[in-house]
Amino acid sequence: MRQVILDTETTGLDPNEGHRIVEFGAVEVNKRRLTGNNLHHYVNPGRDSDPEALAVHGLSTEFLSEYPPFEDIAQEIVEFVQGAEVIIHNAPFDVRFLDAELQRCGYQPFEHYCGKITDSLAYAREIHPGRRNSLDVLCDRYGISNEHRVLHGALLDAELLADVWLAMTRGQESLIMGFNNDAEEVGEIQVASKGDAQSLPVIRPDAQAIEAHEQYLQGLEKEAGQPPLWRKLFPH
Repeated sequence: MRQVILDTETTGLDPNEGHRIVEFGAVEVNKRRLTGNNLHHYVNPGRDSDPEALAVHGLSTEFLSEYPPFEDIAQEIVEFVQGAEVIIHNAPFDVRFLDAELQRCGYQPFEHYCGKITDSLAYAREIHPGRRNSLDVLCDRYGISNEHRVLHGALLDAELLADVWLAMTRGQESLIMGFNNDAEEVGEIQVASKGDAQSLPVIRPDAQAIEAHEQYLQGLEKEAGQPPLWRKLFPH
């Protein structure tokens, strides 16, 4: 299924108190690769942001006054997410705002247009129980640089979340093995039949790959507080 990773910035915390979306950003992932097909809009909310929200995103009322209201971009958004798995960090927050904005424009709830909605925060809590799982923390945990992130921005956060999501779910994609003598293609991965296993080439890692693997092991050891199983099985 096509995936869309998205984020929003808002004037405050609760759409029921009249708060609105001020920025929408989404990136497309296909076959676990960023396609470069992004959607980004600043939105004129027709009101000021709360001081706390303004401190987070830095989008002033004056700056946003030059951009269109949500109703002018609603159709573009629902078309972009149509049928996709939409991945959002703390999805209930963003979905409540999207539902409120779409309702004002006469659209169905956001979920109606998606294939499914996945909360990456809930997923992170499952695989890292009892730990902080904010986007910044996950970037640090998975070695994804966010040094350029001074303020929150919807498109920037969506891009960072896409990198985090691909790192968190690495190895989770399933491979469908065939039972004939021909190699089957799964996405962009060629899976050899059992009879060809002995003829598969052995690719030796270069120095860069070895160094990357060492950094990965160090990260695992730091995270777990003890050496990973690989260290015990293959000590230096």
